[in-house]
Amino acid sequence: MDEDGTLDGFLTALASAAPAPGGGAAAALNAALGAALVSMVCNLTIGKPRYAEHEATMIRVRGEAEGARHRALTLADDDAAAFAAVTDAYQLPKQTDADRAARTAAIQKALVGAADVPLRTAELAAAVVRMSGEILDGSNVNVLSDVAVAAASARAALQSAVINVRINLASMTDPELRAATAAALDVHRAADDVAAGIVRTVEQRIGS
Repeated sequence: MDEDGTLDGFLTALASAAPAPGGGAAAALNAALGAALVSMVCNLTIGKPRYAEHEATMIRVRGEAEGARHRALTLADDDAAAFAAVTDAYQLPKQTDADRAARTAAIQKALVGAADVPLRTAELAAAVVRMSGEILDGSNVNVLSDVAVAAASARAALQSAVINVRINLASMTDPELRAATAAALDVHRAADDVAAGIVRTVEQRIGS
């Protein structure tokens, strides 16, 4: 995600004048945070006699969350690469008709890649929301609030990814591809309400 491999290094790069990492990488990082919190809740629940009936679910979801966390970090890197491809395409020469045609084709190809990364981030974020819901009822009550934070982090990732898909869709000219991408995105967007529901449920359970 960054040159020195630290969170501070990533945030420094994110805050700089460089266009990447940007919002797409930030979305992926939110998904990674949500997945990490799901793992934490599972780890603090597994092995506790009080929650023995949920042990199998916790072990399974922990494995899924670990995989999701690693995929999210890869997506953060993929986003920077996809953005660079779009930038490079826009910088291609456009002096002749042939140049302009090649440049347009390269831009459209790069936009497809740039839309695919946040689309995969949205899919991953939706999966983390699902994981949060799966552990909600069986989690250690001492970390119940972290289930809500996991869902909220995944929801932020989802909402951010949606924006990043849509900004690329706006410049894509292939109507069939645009429609297919938008339809896939809509499937993942359904997790937005699910995440909000998890947060509300946790708020109700912990009281005020």
